[in-house]
Amino acid sequence: MRILEKTGDVISIVALPDESVFQGDYLEIVDEVKDGSVVLQVYDESYIPSQSLTEDIIRDQVIQSTANGQEIDPLEISSVSQLIKDMRLLRCKVRGSIQNGVMIPNVSWLPSRTRSKIRKISQSRLLDLAGQTGTAEIKLGTTRDGESFTIFGEAIDGNLSIITGKKESGKSHLSKILVSSLVSSGAVVVVFDLNNEYEGLAYSREGLRNELATRIISLEPGKNLKFTLDYLGEYSLVSLMQHVLDAPGASMREFIRIIGSLRSSDTLTLEYLSDTIQNWRCNELVKDALYSRFQTMRSAGIFSSEGENSVRIDAVIKSLLPEGGAIIVSLKKCSSLTKRMVVEIVLSKLVQLLERETIPPIFLFAEEAHLYLRETYWDDIVTRMRHFGIFTTLVTNQPDAIKDGIYRQADNIFLFNFTNETDLDMIARASTADSETIRSIVRTLPKRHCLVLGKVVSDLPMLIKVSETRFLTLGQTKRFFGRNSTSNDVAKKIEVSAKQSFPQ
Repeated sequence: MRILEKTGDVISIVALPDESVFQGDYLEIVDEVKDGSVVLQVYDESYIPSQSLTEDIIRDQVIQSTANGQEIDPLEISSVSQLIKDMRLLRCKVRGSIQNGVMIPNVSWLPSRTRSKIRKISQSRLLDLAGQTGTAEIKLGTTRDGESFTIFGEAIDGNLSIITGKKESGKSHLSKILVSSLVSSGAVVVVFDLNNEYEGLAYSREGLRNELATRIISLEPGKNLKFTLDYLGEYSLVSLMQHVLDAPGASMREFIRIIGSLRSSDTLTLEYLSDTIQNWRCNELVKDALYSRFQTMRSAGIFSSEGENSVRIDAVIKSLLPEGGAIIVSLKKCSSLTKRMVVEIVLSKLVQLLERETIPPIFLFAEEAHLYLRETYWDDIVTRMRHFGIFTTLVTNQPDAIKDGIYRQADNIFLFNFTNETDLDMIARASTADSETIRSIVRTLPKRHCLVLGKVVSDLPMLIKVSETRFLTLGQTKRFFGRNSTSNDVAKKIEVSAKQSFPQ
């Protein structure tokens, strides 16, 4: 391999056909005179553009199609010619330099064309040079060269992460690996599960309960997930009325007064709230607006009048300490409005508990986040809640559902295959990596291959193949043909077992 040219932060490398270098690989340019080396990443490859080569190819094709005879080439000139025609042009982004055994993000010198030697450098070696360390290891998969690829939970701790890609590309698969690894490291994880697939974390691939089974708690709204109004308090109820039920200002003022009155008399229950709204002295239109929203709340089935049938989030989290665990909030059977209500209640209550330092910091995974991502409270999570101790990972196949402001604050992005230009534009515009790398690499990613960006890889884009899992991966696409397959039978058994094992 040889340096051809440099334009801006792009260096073009000429490579022979048999040199095993591909998109996503890292190269190191070692200059014998300079004290250090330049680190590049290949983001695109093509044939060498040359008018003379084009003419030679056309000439060869015409001769082969019109002339018959025996080729005599004693000097083997044709083999050299063929080698030249197959040579590749590697376009590479400068990622930094290695100085005194340390990876730094800038380069202050230009390597020599004639003296420099170019060689591949492994991703694991680069992360070591960049100072990537930690104790909470998360084994995500392997590199193209077959090396094990590991990140550290410390790079997710305190940060906002996004997992995105088109459907069936492997987003949820990666998300489950992250959840199970964080739980194994002693963390508490809350998951908004829209397809009832995270319960499989408690089972092996054969359908047997594994070592995480006692640390996975599944909560289903209307069954074993209900709240009393007194436990939620004014903050959560006002947040629910304002952000989900869209109560106007006049109604909100009266609702706050009603809640305050019931709190002072220690009668904040469903029955007393219903009676108080109907008998409250205020404008009739305001009263009707409040009562209709109250009826919507009660019909959701997530509020309880009896304390023994309700859930206290702080008690559930404390039951998982100190070993850690996951709380799976199952939203599959909920209506769209109920989903938003549950998400708002859980988020607002977590904020209250964290502000009071009643619970330790937690990790939050929002599966299919685009279905309930509301700017009113998710903006608050991204900008402020991380200071309280909520470290969010958004999982979505619709990147345009996430605002630019959230992308710009994302510390880590796990990017799977996208071919849609609009989606690529959205991610390329807001991510920490350059748009050329994203556009060129992401559109060609196979299933379960991922481009990792951000702090987890020290801002060095890494291409990996996500590994298989030891737990049961529920949530596969249901199909008509092959519906009697073994995997479907195992899933049905697990669903029955889960109903018997998890608290109701």
